[in-house]
Amino acid sequence: MSAEPRAARPRLAMRDIVLMVMLGAVFGFLYWALVQAWTALSIAMGPAGDLAQHFLLGGWLLVAPIAVAIIRRPFVGIIAEVIASVIEVVFLGSPVGPLLLIAALLQGAGSELPFALGRYRRFGWLTFALSGLAGAGLVFVYSAFRFAWWEQDILLLRLGIQLVSGIVLGGILAKLIVDALRRTGVLDAFPIVRETAEAAPVRRRG
Repeated sequence: MSAEPRAARPRLAMRDIVLMVMLGAVFGFLYWALVQAWTALSIAMGPAGDLAQHFLLGGWLLVAPIAVAIIRRPFVGIIAEVIASVIEVVFLGSPVGPLLLIAALLQGAGSELPFALGRYRRFGWLTFALSGLAGAGLVFVYSAFRFAWWEQDILLLRLGIQLVSGIVLGGILAKLIVDALRRTGVLDAFPIVRETAEAAPVRRRG
């Protein structure tokens, strides 16, 4: 017997909205701390300090795939990423300034894209890795125009480092965090657990 079609996904529940906002706020503070790490790494790298941002870029992508994987609804990754940037700019005085909102929008859109292409039903390692890759790649294009990297001899080096950082920190690390949170039981009321449990009988009948 073939699998039964899933019912239409309901809109965001209040607890989903609250969690999305909380994730954005928490990661806003974590992103600000990452800026401090970026500054320290830049100093430690000396003449190559400008590359420090690429090594750490994936860390600024984390909240989008985590939010999407837990809530499993369109646009939650983008919104959570933008909320984090607002916290950084308005409440923590990020040195990047308001332009950070544009970068956050691009990061969130790129990170959410692989999940959207999988109709928010594929949450394996590959999807997370592609999430980090897409988020890092999309924001790189924006940054390359903003900082005039296109004519630099080290353009491909910058791109390569940033894409690897996106995959490792923005993709694989996000998957590890989501799996760890799920094992604690704190996500039992959210779609990540509830929808998986509802789909299990359907797969067994297939």
